[in-house]
Order: sequence, then C-alpha cells, then structure tokens
Amino acid sequence: MDSQFAKEKLAAAKQNYGREIRVFETTTSSQTSNEPTNEEEPDEFYEFTAEDYYRILATKKEDKFLKTRKIREAEEAARRSRITKAVIRVRFPDNHTLEATFHPSETLQSLIDLLMKVLAQPDLPFHIYTTPPKKQIKDLSQDFYSAGFAPGAIVYFSYDQPKGDGDVATSGPFLNEDVMSLKGLELVPEEVKPEVDQATTTGSVAAAAPAMVQERKPAADKKMVKPKWLKM
Repeated sequence: MDSQFAKEKLAAAKQNYGREIRVFETTTSSQTSNEPTNEEEPDEFYEFTAEDYYRILATKKEDKFLKTRKIREAEEAARRSRITKAVIRVRFPDNHTLEATFHPSETLQSLIDLLMKVLAQPDLPFHIYTTPPKKQIKDLSQDFYSAGFAPGAIVYFSYDQPKGDGDVATSGPFLNEDVMSLKGLELVPEEVKPEVDQATTTGSVAAAAPAMVQERKPAADKKMVKPKWLKM
C-alpha cells in the first residue's frame, strides 16, 4: 500500500479522533482457523495463584538501604518525567486491537471517551479490564502513570451482556467502519541517505592527482645508459 496514502489516512484519523490511533489484527498460536474467538475466558482462568505471587515477589528488587521520603519522591518524579507518552492497546473479542497514544497525565476516562467515538455500537454498555488476574477498571479518575499504564499497557474490551447472547454485541464488529479502514496502515520511515561532502571529495581527488604525476616524472627524465658489452 502506498506509504503516502497511509500517512494521509492516519493523519486524518488523528485530526478526527484527537490522537494517534492504529488498528491491526492479532492472531494466537492456539487458533487453528481464521474464525475469531468471541468467547471470554472464565473468571477462574484469571485467578491469582500462590505461584503467581511468589513469581512476582521474586522479581521485585528490594532497596538495600532505607530512603527518606524526599529521596523517594525525587526519584519518582525523575522517572515520571522521562515517560512522555502512554501507548494503550485495547483488544476486542474478534481479535482486533486498537492502539492509541495518550499523555501519561491524562486520566483513564480519556480512553473511555475515545472508545465511545470508535465503537460500532457506542450506545451499548461496556467495560474494560486487565489480566491476570482479571480486574475490571472502575476508577477512571486515575491517570495512566498512576494506574501503571505508562509507557504502555494492554487492556481488554467487553460489552456488559449476558454470556451466550448471540447478538452483534458479542460477535462484532466492535469498531466502526471508518476506524476499521485504518487496519494494517503503517507509517514507513523514510530512509536518510548519508550526505557526501563535495568539498572533501574534490580535495581528495585533487591531492591524489599530483602524486600520480610526480611518480611518473622520474621515469620520463631517466637517461639511457649504454651497456659496457655493447660495441658500436
């Protein structure tokens, strides 16, 4: 697909929805067909086990020395200042993913506001959640950084519909046609060709030319010497 067309299409979407968004389809190795899986995992699948606890505990690095509150706050402020954006991916039951870029200081409500604009049926109640363990996101007043969603996170989408209800709310499509038209569009970075310094190149050639002439000169001025054995 033409990179210029993709650039213009994504730019128009940014202007329309107020931020950079992308759409792509995710595939899982467990799927044996191209049909989307619309069934959610049971809640037991997301239970937090003792094994999960000890694995997370093992990955935590304890500070060797106690730090004062001011030092901890200064370090936290320094870490936060280095993160300039939060890239959030929302995965839908039909295996499509919406990627959007936010500022870490924006609240989670801004993600809900965006979903209301891009959904095919924004009038139906829905919620988003994280896994594991499965936890519904309810506090929308938190900013992305405080929620642990910066510099990036994956959340999952679900309509508030009873399981087994076979209507469009569970089978999709979940994103409207305009957003789905962005599927697969990528910005291809332009290759930067290294600039050649013409002055340096010209100077190198000019410096090399006299050397070649100078090497040939002794051969031209060399006098012919008559061998002793030659008798005229």
